[in-house]
Amino acid sequence: MADRKTRHCQVLVVGGGPGGYPAAIRAGQLGLDTVIVDKHGLGGTCLNRGCIPSKAFIHAATQYEAMRHLADKSHMGLSLSAPPQLDMAGLTAWKDTIVSKLTKGVGQLLKAAKVEAVNGWAVFKNAKTCVVELAEGGELEITAEHVILATGSKETELPFMPFGGKVIGSTQALELAELPEKLVVVGAGYIGLELGIAFAKLGSAVTIVEALDRIVPLYDAEMTRPVVQWLKKNKVGLHLNTRAKGVVEEGDKTFLEVETKDGDSKRLEADRILVAVGRKPLTDGWGLEAMGVDMDGPFVKIDEQCRTAMRGVYAIGDLTGEPLLAHRATAQGEAVAEIIAGKTRRFDPAAIAAVCFTEPELVGAGLTPDEARAKGERVITGKFPLAASGRALTMEAGGDGGFVRITARESDHVILGIHAAGQHVSELSGEFALALEMGARLEDVAGTIHVHPTLSEAFAESAMAALGHPIHISA
Repeated sequence: MADRKTRHCQVLVVGGGPGGYPAAIRAGQLGLDTVIVDKHGLGGTCLNRGCIPSKAFIHAATQYEAMRHLADKSHMGLSLSAPPQLDMAGLTAWKDTIVSKLTKGVGQLLKAAKVEAVNGWAVFKNAKTCVVELAEGGELEITAEHVILATGSKETELPFMPFGGKVIGSTQALELAELPEKLVVVGAGYIGLELGIAFAKLGSAVTIVEALDRIVPLYDAEMTRPVVQWLKKNKVGLHLNTRAKGVVEEGDKTFLEVETKDGDSKRLEADRILVAVGRKPLTDGWGLEAMGVDMDGPFVKIDEQCRTAMRGVYAIGDLTGEPLLAHRATAQGEAVAEIIAGKTRRFDPAAIAAVCFTEPELVGAGLTPDEARAKGERVITGKFPLAASGRALTMEAGGDGGFVRITARESDHVILGIHAAGQHVSELSGEFALALEMGARLEDVAGTIHVHPTLSEAFAESAMAALGHPIHISA
């Protein structure tokens, strides 16, 4: 074709999300001629439509809730003479400024690493060659020595309740110009709970529907209990063992029809129905079938170096399976770039910490006590309540049932898992992951002097509790 240009490079990265753009930057830093192709905005779902905008939304909701309470009743010597005013369009605009700043930053980082960023949609015609339909018009055919697939994932739609009208996904939820008076959330995983709780803080009447008998099954019942308590305290409806059946319109009202495990049906009125039942890898529309890779269920199969069955083709991030976490994708991307450059690397982390930004926050790294026992381990555990943390109390974070819990092998005290619930505990996730990655023992954590007053002291205290000699709670 007359308007088709060609480009040869050493490394081609498809997808500019938290896996793709770090892979491209690292490859560029290592002196490899690198091209990255992305159509839906550098930063991917995480930066544009997921992690970052949702956390901004959650923060704004928390600020609004705090001000609303101060207008009702003075607290800490603080009060407001009038209730705060919510401008959903203004909230969305503020959130968008953060996203815009970060996406521009990604572009600048790629440029600094001498990576060529191409705005368009890539379709592979064989394992090493793709044709990009450029956003500005025309086509670019790219042939690469090495290909890194980082196409990410997309929201899962229910076949009987596709997105549209009153039925929305998380992306649409973060773009609403008006606050829904009644919001029904389908799915009590981390996305449904994070957004459902945020909308409840903003003043929506929220009801959550979950087909399983528990919320966020990634965590055990002890972990999720403080979240369930918050939902009850704040009058968020929670229907477990309940399946969504479909949307019913009657007059000017919309209802979600649901059915319980026992076969009972009911209707839940809603201004909006947020479907948050998970994500699935983005495998359609870009020529995966022409690449000769093997699949592992819905995911692309990879080895410990993120190599696919096709020589010179790598896959990273959500495309390659659970856990679907941005930081996993980033670590894989950096590793693959170094592997291509000839460095000895593999992706084999001891643990990948996961955070659920609910109220309160949940953090998990490594094995729960039950998971460890299921693997044949004899374990000891230590638990320290945040109600006994001076720092937690100064931030009003000690009254929500939060804690830090540590699980270790009984014989040698090697730490197998660390879990926490409570306000601001997401900031402890790095220390938890580091302890597991370094093969720390209880004595290592207990013997490390933690700064006072900080929440990290609770981590040291949990280790001391497991050893039988906590200082700030009774053994």
